Amino acid sequence: MLNEPVHFIGIGGAGMSAIARILLDRGVQVSGSDAKDSIVIASLRTLGAKIEIGHHLDNISWAKTVVVSAAIKVSNPELKAALESGIPVLSRAQSLSELMKGYRSVAVAGTHGKTTTTSMLAVAIQECGVDPSFAIGGTPNDSNSNSHHGNGDIFIAEADESDSSFLVYNPFGAIITNVEIDHVDHFSSKKQLQETFFDFVNSINEFLVICIDDAGGNELANSVKSDKKLNLNLITYGESESAQVRISHVATAANGSFFRITWQGVVLGEVSLNIPGRHNVLNATAALAAGLALGLNPNQLILGLSKFQGVRRRFELKGNVRDIRVFDDYAHHPTEVSATIATAREVVEEGKIIVIFQPHRYSRTLAFTEGFASSLADADQVILLDIYGAGEESIPGASSSVIAEKIRALGTKVDFEPSIVTAIELAVSAANANDLIITMGAGDVTSLGVQILTRLAEAANSDES
Repeated sequence: MLNEPVHFIGIGGAGMSAIARILLDRGVQVSGSDAKDSIVIASLRTLGAKIEIGHHLDNISWAKTVVVSAAIKVSNPELKAALESGIPVLSRAQSLSELMKGYRSVAVAGTHGKTTTTSMLAVAIQECGVDPSFAIGGTPNDSNSNSHHGNGDIFIAEADESDSSFLVYNPFGAIITNVEIDHVDHFSSKKQLQETFFDFVNSINEFLVICIDDAGGNELANSVKSDKKLNLNLITYGESESAQVRISHVATAANGSFFRITWQGVVLGEVSLNIPGRHNVLNATAALAAGLALGLNPNQLILGLSKFQGVRRRFELKGNVRDIRVFDDYAHHPTEVSATIATAREVVEEGKIIVIFQPHRYSRTLAFTEGFASSLADADQVILLDIYGAGEESIPGASSSVIAEKIRALGTKVDFEPSIVTAIELAVSAANANDLIITMGAGDVTSLGVQILTRLAEAANSDES
């Protein structure tokens, strides 16, 4: 089905562009369309994709299959034309599932840490002399690409639970980093989320790697153990004494992390990471455990992990002006916000942490207002932007100003500032040498980093003149 010309509606998204790139590498003709141009689209064009800006039914005239982004509405003229003409239409997940057929595929799932863990696994496997294919929801700094068509028999894919689409993958093996309620626009309860993850487990063919330090992960692992019909190689990991792949002797610092890995009571080795954060110790251990399940050499896997250089938008250093460092991070759930600020605290030492946070989606903001306030209050100063709706209609009660009020009640300096220009000025004026400014969220807040660095440089020049 994906060997003949394929057209992508919404080709510029991370997941869609990853699949398009793999098809181009396989020699398939690719076309696409999107609402606006981007660097991602430019890179696909250089690989041979024919991409139009704007959606028109003529764009699909030569396609044999159409792949559609979840963000595309049924009223889209290209989608309507494909359905009316009988051209097969696949979702992003369905097309990725097609690409994974015939491989020892590993799907990396979980509420948090999917992108980093998937990237770590790809880098670690490459160090073993294997050339895996991969499709990732972010861009590893090691490869500068979120996808690759490899020559080996392994395919690694980030598996998105947000709309339950990961149920179509039927992977050879899987990682579940954690199970925590999110995507409340899709999951009405923790019970529904757990049931969906259990359905995902039932779709796995050979092995499951799961974190039992996480309450939801541990609960799911126990369900797997008690289900006599499941015939999976279950590999648990974490700092828990009962974990099969056990973490110990953890030391975290500004420039990375160090820890020991024990496999069923035998010390495999010491792991040294170039990226900070205790959560990344767990991510790396998940990748190592999956590599072991694939039969790869533990020493080479550990060496690969030691070379990992991080992922864009995951505590990514954007620049440094007069010892004021500016980072960007994708955190958009209270647990992720807490992990990022905890990592920043290790890095900043005696300086201040100034966070510019943009809540993502009205539904998530309403559901986690208390959680956002509690996690953001760990910073020294918070600047809250308006909610990035991501296509959602506004919901009464979902408001950045409400989060600001709750942060203020916890004693942390906070401003609700709808104006991006003013928000940047607030951060720049508050920052001194050795402080950190973090732009945080899953929306367009990521674009602020360059502007902040420019204003810091202008302010520095003004002080010197």
